[in-house]
Amino acid sequence: MRVLFSCGGTGGHINPAIAIANTLKEKYGDFECMFVGAEGGMEGSLVPKSGYKIEFVKVRGFKRKLSLANVDAAIKAVTSVHAAKKIIKRFSPDVVIGTGGYASWAAVKAAASLGIPTLIHEQNAYPGVTTRRLSKYASKVCISFEESRKFFEDSVKQKLILTGNPLKPEVLKADRNTARKELGITDEVYILSFGGSLGADKVNEYVLDMLNGYVKGNEKIRAIHATGKNGNAKYSALAEKLGLTKAKNIEIREYIYDMHRQLAAADLVICRAGAITIAENCCMAKPSILIPSPNVTDNHQFKNAAVLRDAGAALLLEEASTNGKILTEAVKDLVENEDKRKAMSTAALGLAKASAAGEIADIAVSMIKK
Repeated sequence: MRVLFSCGGTGGHINPAIAIANTLKEKYGDFECMFVGAEGGMEGSLVPKSGYKIEFVKVRGFKRKLSLANVDAAIKAVTSVHAAKKIIKRFSPDVVIGTGGYASWAAVKAAASLGIPTLIHEQNAYPGVTTRRLSKYASKVCISFEESRKFFEDSVKQKLILTGNPLKPEVLKADRNTARKELGITDEVYILSFGGSLGADKVNEYVLDMLNGYVKGNEKIRAIHATGKNGNAKYSALAEKLGLTKAKNIEIREYIYDMHRQLAAADLVICRAGAITIAENCCMAKPSILIPSPNVTDNHQFKNAAVLRDAGAALLLEEASTNGKILTEAVKDLVENEDKRKAMSTAALGLAKASAAGEIADIAVSMIKK
């Protein structure tokens, strides 16, 4: 079985592809795969680190504003398909899987034109432009939210399959009691907060304000916060100035490398609303306070967060109308109301799709021509 994956741009597109590849590798012994990505993208490092081969095509995304760069993007949208065809003919895959980002366009479009079965996966509640355009050519379209159906044209709705987001095995296997024991947490309420690997300025600002005003010195609470790479110098200095780095119940890091363990141990999560992040929250049944990034295409993080809010699984705080005081009040309410946290936990678990990677892998295998 030979499978070609196409993805790129952000970890939110790349990691689902890797999760599906790992599942196929585990479930089917006779398996070989290759990735196609965009030159200069994160996939160039993430894919090889996962042990898979990758080749590249020259492709770029379109700007939302009128720009000469869009002329170059339009040219590459055509030439990248021709380049992808050469790769596909050389690798000869049985099925092609695209998990989003403009890098998916070339390989999926090329494969469809060559009569090779294609599957695409959309992580967000609001489908991206690439997914919507490719849905016309793809054989199957896997979605992660029931709410996504209404954004597709009627002509492709019969292709839609609700699977959820594929997650890493270590996340799905993490155990709360084991994690808390390893971290030395007993009966304290444990708060986990982060704004992504690069960090989010406003999330850092609001969280540090909350930690200083409510958590510092509160023996009933423990907290860990990741500033992210871009905010580490500024907010580590601020944390030190506020005395947070000396507080025994608070830990400030640049990045959380054991996220599966921290997430398993947490009683409350404060974070952005990327699709994979909230999928992990749901599979681990975590109450959350979501502060969606306003700086993403089509405001898709808000739409992701709204699904959890409407289900009672999360609180949604919009960045522009939030501050440290508002976040502190929200955190205090949840910390001091265990029943409310339990209700949110149950609601989150109700949205979980823990078997997504396996389902998508099985769908892909069923599409292979005998």
